[in-house]
Amino acid sequence: MQKENSAPPKAEPYAELILNNFEFKLIKKDRKTNARAGVICTPHGEVSTPVFMPIGTQGSVKTLSSEDLKDIGAEIILGNCYHLYLRPGHDLIAQAKGLHKFISWDRSILTDSGGFQIFSLNPLAKVTEDGVTFQSHIDGSYHLFTPEKVMEIQRTLGGDIIMTLDECTPYPCSYEYAKKSNDLTLKWAERCLNDHKKNGSQSIYGKTQALFGIVQGSTYPDLREEGAKRLVELDFLGYALGGLSVGEPKRSTEEMIEIVNSILPEEKPRYLMGAGTPEDIIEAVKRGIDMFDCVLPTRNARNGMVFTRFGKLPLRNAEYAYDFSPIDFKCECLTCRNYTRAYIRHLINVGEITGLRLTTIHSLFFYLSFMRQLRKAILEDSFEKWSQDFLKGYKSSEESLSLEEKAFG
Repeated sequence: MQKENSAPPKAEPYAELILNNFEFKLIKKDRKTNARAGVICTPHGEVSTPVFMPIGTQGSVKTLSSEDLKDIGAEIILGNCYHLYLRPGHDLIAQAKGLHKFISWDRSILTDSGGFQIFSLNPLAKVTEDGVTFQSHIDGSYHLFTPEKVMEIQRTLGGDIIMTLDECTPYPCSYEYAKKSNDLTLKWAERCLNDHKKNGSQSIYGKTQALFGIVQGSTYPDLREEGAKRLVELDFLGYALGGLSVGEPKRSTEEMIEIVNSILPEEKPRYLMGAGTPEDIIEAVKRGIDMFDCVLPTRNARNGMVFTRFGKLPLRNAEYAYDFSPIDFKCECLTCRNYTRAYIRHLINVGEITGLRLTTIHSLFFYLSFMRQLRKAILEDSFEKWSQDFLKGYKSSEESLSLEEKAFG
């Protein structure tokens, strides 16, 4: 494993400008690995890291209310620029005075730029240096996302953390394509940053927004290295690793994380986009990742498959028809405190929405509890032992999601 770069970069005016409203505090590093515990401070509160962000693609974590999310301990959720732009439209959200008020959520929000959704839902999207032209998956209408347009939309949505426009390359792809795409992503990143600074690094509601750059480069080490170095020179408030968890071997994912994190500044948060099995999270945290999002816990839950400390549980199966125990007797979520496997299976099999809500509550509660335990282990210098103990009891399983499934959350 490569060692992290411990030398902090020189402070730039952009970082100094918005530090009073956004800050990443690195609290503790594990003694044996690159795992780290910290706190992200945003205008809407503190977020403890490592953190898993439930995905609220279209302004909602499916089947749950904002109150449900608070009850299970969510500190930050993710919204998507592409979907919210198409429906209900960022102009409408502006009339509601931003996404926080529109969805009644007073904690932190990260908004993705929509690059992944554009390319996964629009295979015929036309990419130029100016931006990307795509057709709406809803009505077939044509739209152009430029870096400046994406910044405008995200200023209007009002997320606390916002992302640059990037091109997410498929796997596999040729070196030539990956290099061309990486160069374009870096040009777009600079344009996003220039537009962001021009508008005071704030939403239209006067709240500071932290802009993160996205490192692309597919599975080519030199491209990942180049992308990371050039983004660090631009001095973003945080950095994301995109274009991973799209079908590449796990070892390639881990190698790209190690390369990029050896370059990124230690005092800024790192976000691995779209990766999210418990095993993947442990391996990424071990390599210095702070932030995660994935549709797996919520999508699987709506299909009757819940995550537990002993692996996944397929509640649709007939073996649970007369099982009057909770999903997990050690779990303290609302679902496990009050309902049985047999009842939840019945709800799911007859198409009752309540069943989907109960499974979603449980799986997200599991994920957020898992992250809290993981963080506690880092703070107590027991991350490696905790990880080994967790994985001994957890039945490993491969996850496979189509790009379309990931795009819709």
